[in-house]
Amino acid sequence: MKKVVLITGASRGLGRALALHFSGAGCRVVINYLNNKEAALQVTEEIRNNGGEALPCYADAGCAEDVNSMVEVIVKKWGMIDILINNAGKTDDNLLPMVETKEWEDVLRTNLTGSFNTIRAAANVMVNKGHGHIINISSYSGVKGRAGQSAYSASKSALIGLTKSAALELGKYNIQVNAVIPGYMNTDMTGNLSEQIKKKIISSNILNREQNIVEVAEFIYNLSLMKNVSGQVFNLDSRIL
Repeated sequence: MKKVVLITGASRGLGRALALHFSGAGCRVVINYLNNKEAALQVTEEIRNNGGEALPCYADAGCAEDVNSMVEVIVKKWGMIDILINNAGKTDDNLLPMVETKEWEDVLRTNLTGSFNTIRAAANVMVNKGHGHIINISSYSGVKGRAGQSAYSASKSALIGLTKSAALELGKYNIQVNAVIPGYMNTDMTGNLSEQIKKKIISSNILNREQNIVEVAEFIYNLSLMKNVSGQVFNLDSRIL
């Protein structure tokens, strides 16, 4: 039976690359989106035109009601969620003394609370089916921190803690939970960075180059196939943690 994969923030960037890769491998893919419905429909159409199965689903990951409704739709259509990839993310960079409370709360709401909501909803389905794999997309900033990214760094660091705790709790139900640090990629989220900062990040890599988004998608797909790995954090670029 085809695996069902739910990818949050799947309309663009890494989420889009993941959707195309998993679909190409024969999976049924749920294209979750928040603001960019047109892009989500374009990804859905591309997958269907290539003979795959895709379901576009609007949901604000930070809203538990939205997430629960989305999971109900998925289960009603396909009966299961085999793989959950928490890819939806947000950053609102500023130096800490100037970070507004709303900016802080919005970033944590998407990056951390959103992942909590989807993990909780999907885990209930996975427990009943006796298996599942949850993969959370974290960040180098969540391990090392970054000036001007207090909210983003805090949310991605907390996501690693959530990954490990969830792995400990869900392992007895044959549910794996892992985290991936993709490394710096040229996406919409990083598009607002200055060229100076981009060059600084790339030069901090031992191999002095940015990450290939297709390679990241391939790694995450291969990780999803592994049966004996849980509670781990995988760093995919050449910056040493």
